[in-house]
Amino acid sequence: MGERLQKLISAAGLSSRRKAEDLILAGRVTVNGQTASLGQSADPATDRICVDGRPLPTPGEHTSLMLNKPRGYVSTLRDERGRRTVAELVADAGVRLYPVGRLDLNSDGLLLMTDDGALAQRLMHPAHAVDKVYRVEVSGDVEAALPLLRGPMALDGHALAPAQVERLGAMTLRITIHEGRNRQVRRMCAAAGLRVLRLTRIAEGGLTLGDLPPGRWRHLRPEELRALGLADPEPQIAAKTP
Repeated sequence: MGERLQKLISAAGLSSRRKAEDLILAGRVTVNGQTASLGQSADPATDRICVDGRPLPTPGEHTSLMLNKPRGYVSTLRDERGRRTVAELVADAGVRLYPVGRLDLNSDGLLLMTDDGALAQRLMHPAHAVDKVYRVEVSGDVEAALPLLRGPMALDGHALAPAQVERLGAMTLRITIHEGRNRQVRRMCAAAGLRVLRLTRIAEGGLTLGDLPPGRWRHLRPEELRALGLADPEPQIAAKTP
């Protein structure tokens, strides 16, 4: 059964319906090799629908990727203050992706992005206690701060699960937390008398950033999706990794 193209494009997670209309008007949508027109309907079961030459994802397919977010980007799809967003960095993935949690403007490192709502919910729900690991460069009295960071702490009246804190160097820490409260690591350090100079997320849920360059992304591998709790991960949409 045919449906309006803008509805199909939006349902596939590529854009909003209004943006889909703009794509159609710009001649960027084809149906069976022919440029589509606004108001046209198609049936994904029998028609080949492409946006910028890429086939429309079929229901059940998802795209999940790892981005090395640089500092200076906000972890949102758009910003009312005109700041650069992570959406700009993954625009060439071919689908509309949402950040899983956030890294603040001045933090960098591993940021997962997906159009899989179930995966995002699993990673962000407090009940799953997904480990997040940060490399933190600080200034202040580290010796005095370590017992405080490793002991019971609370933010906004909420008792935090104990963090694992290792000293990597004179002024560098490796901090593992199990929650994702707003600016949690920065606020923990401030409460312990430390000033954060640089904060980089290097691992999450068993995934590691590795040598992925800043500002670049790659698809998650099937074994990585399984590590995140998807026993039988769905196929990833093919897209050219930059």
